[in-house]
Amino acid sequence: MVITNQGVRIVFENNQTCYTPQEELFTRIERLQGHLLTAGMQAALIVQNADLFYFSGTCQDAHLLIPARGEPLLMVRKNYERALEESALDKIIAVQSYKDIGRSIAGSLKNRGGIGLELDVLPANLFFRYKKMLEPLEIIDVSGAIREIRMIKSPYEIECMKECIRVTSEMYNEVPNLLKEGMTEIELSSRLELLMRVKGNQGNPRLRAFNQEAPPHVLSGRNSAYPSFFDGPTGGAGLSPAFPQGPGFKTIGRNEPILVDFSAVINGYVVDHTRIFSIGPLSDKLVEAHNTALEIKRRFIQEIKPGANGKDFYDMAVNMAEKAGLSSHFMGSGVHFVGHGLGLELDELPVIAKNHHVTLQSGMVLALEPKFVFPGEGTVGVEDTFVLTESGLEQLNMLDDSIKIL
Repeated sequence: MVITNQGVRIVFENNQTCYTPQEELFTRIERLQGHLLTAGMQAALIVQNADLFYFSGTCQDAHLLIPARGEPLLMVRKNYERALEESALDKIIAVQSYKDIGRSIAGSLKNRGGIGLELDVLPANLFFRYKKMLEPLEIIDVSGAIREIRMIKSPYEIECMKECIRVTSEMYNEVPNLLKEGMTEIELSSRLELLMRVKGNQGNPRLRAFNQEAPPHVLSGRNSAYPSFFDGPTGGAGLSPAFPQGPGFKTIGRNEPILVDFSAVINGYVVDHTRIFSIGPLSDKLVEAHNTALEIKRRFIQEIKPGANGKDFYDMAVNMAEKAGLSSHFMGSGVHFVGHGLGLELDELPVIAKNHHVTLQSGMVLALEPKFVFPGEGTVGVEDTFVLTESGLEQLNMLDDSIKIL
C-alpha cells in the first residue's frame, strides 16, 4: 500500500510505515470541532496516545489543543524533531514543561468556559494537575464524543486495515506448516508472532479499558477454556500469575481444538481473527458447536444493515445458541457480547452486546466472534473483521472458517 502525505510519496521498508495525510487529520479534527461548538466548549486537550495519534499523526510526548474554531496546536515535550517528521499539522511547537503547556493554552483561549479532556482514561493525579493548570476553565469529559468520532472509519483507515489483514492472512496460512504435536502453546505462538513481527506487526494491540491486555491467544484443548480476568470468551493460563492469560507451557496434543486468536497491528490499526485447528478429528459435539458458530456468522452477514440496533443481533445469536442446545456454552462464563469495534484500539465502539443499544452505521469496522466454550475440553468458533457498508457487511478477510484438521 502506498500512502501520500501532503502530496509526497512516502515508502519505507516493506511498505509498512506510513504517515497520516494532512487532509485525513483535518477531517477528523473538523468533526471534533463540530461537537465542541454544539456543546459550547472552547477546546479539547488530547493527551492519550491512541487519540493523539488519531488527531495528530504522532505518538510523541505531546499535548494537542483543538479549539472549537481555528487551527490545532501540537505542543511537544519529547521528541520535537520526530513530531515534526511524523505529523502533518502546521502548528507544532516545542515545550519543556507543564507550565509551558499551560501558558500556550492560556494564550490561545479565553479564561472562561469549558475545555474537554479524555476523562475515561486520564489518571486521577494528572486530572488534578490539569485542573490546576487550566483554571479557571471548566474541565468537561469529551471522551464519549471522541470515541463516537473514531467509531466511523474513513476509506483511508479501511485501507490501512486491509493491509493489516493481508499480513494476518499470510500468518494464518502458515499455521498448518508450523503446528506439530508435542510442541507447547508458547512455542507455536512465538513462531507465529515472529512471522507477524518481521512484516510490521507492532505487537500487542492497544486497549482503552483499564488493566486489560490482549496477547495472542494461541490456546489448545482445556487451556482454551481456562478462565482468566480478560474480558473475552477465552483466557488461557498464561506463563505465570504475573501475566495470567494467553498461551502457556501446555503441550499441544491430538484430537483437541487449537484456537489461534490474533489481533495484528500494522501502522497502529488492529484487525482481529480466530481460526480453529486440530491434529486429528474433534468430537461431534465440538464440530456441531463450531458449525452453529458459523451459522450465526452467516446470519450476521445476511441481516446486519445500517440503521439496525446492534443489541438485536446479540439477542439473535443467543437465541440461535439456545435452539442448538448450547446456550450455557455461548461466549464463555460472564461474557455478554458477540462483537466489538476495531481501529486504533482493540475495544472500540460499537459493542454488539446484551442491553447495549447502538444504531449501526456505514463505516463501522467490527470483529464478530461467535464462540462456544466447553470447560475441560476447549473452545470452538470463529472471529472475522467486517466493515459495514450501505449494502451490509463486507468481510475483509477471506480465510477458510472451517476447522482445519491436520
